[in-house]
Amino acid sequence: MKHYHIAVIAYPHSLLSAVHGFAETFELANNACESARLNIRISTHILYEADLLRTTTKQHYHAILLPPSVNKASYSEKSVSINDFLVRHHQQGAMLCSACAGAFFLAYTGLTDKRVMTTHWGLESLFKERFPQQAVDTSKILINQGDIISAGGMMSWIDLAMELVQTLTNANILRQLGKTLVIDTGKREQRYYQQFQPNFDHGDTAILTVQRHLQGHFAEQQRAENMAALANLTPRTFLRRFAKCTGLNPNEYLQRIRIQTACNALEQTTLPFESIALQVGYEDAGSCRKAFQKVMGLTPSAFRQRFVSPSH
Repeated sequence: MKHYHIAVIAYPHSLLSAVHGFAETFELANNACESARLNIRISTHILYEADLLRTTTKQHYHAILLPPSVNKASYSEKSVSINDFLVRHHQQGAMLCSACAGAFFLAYTGLTDKRVMTTHWGLESLFKERFPQQAVDTSKILINQGDIISAGGMMSWIDLAMELVQTLTNANILRQLGKTLVIDTGKREQRYYQQFQPNFDHGDTAILTVQRHLQGHFAEQQRAENMAALANLTPRTFLRRFAKCTGLNPNEYLQRIRIQTACNALEQTTLPFESIALQVGYEDAGSCRKAFQKVMGLTPSAFRQRFVSPSH
């Protein structure tokens, strides 16, 4: 029988529903393997920080999992014990896996340099601030690079668990597990759920003036030279400072405001998309639909179908 050992690090303030959910998901996978007469077993080891200091290198883990957290203090600073544990076992062949804020622990190790990671879209700014050289794509729910796997949202630990089940067993076991749990095992992306939340806390009052203006006039045509004049800056200086403060150029920023407003309208009203497109500043629905799909990864109709109940 093939026996896999998986460690779940229950660091302080980690999401206990995920910590124990991992163990329960893998136990259900074991039941599916037994029913299918597949000689594979997955054992889950829940480890606390004190355990990491006592755990010897003799125990081999096929994968080490870092669950989400709802407390910024738990991942805002490097933990020496967790860091050393991750590096040591990665050198022994363990896959390192994170969900949501767990990505911070992986990034602290330096093992993810030159890799692309994902984390919760709401943590993107803090993550980039803490790890400016680390590539991150929060449009993705999960990025699997073989020895490093990162997952995005708070509940993405489920996606991570299912990914590991498929990696360690096979697609048939995954489908059976999905039926047992009554969850969709199809691929999805985090950007389906992402909301555009502009950064207003950067301290540049000139750029903040432009941002406030765009919030109230996004449906109107906006020219870079006019925005620069509003900020009392030269166009070149304005573009440089705007990108530094927001992470986007003015056209991208304006597009994100418009698309977020369109998302809100699709969820909260029964207006046809053609009307919504005009309201948010597009001259034709086709251009808006193309931009919407590029940003959200879904067509407007698919977005409304996914997020609006049939009663609306």
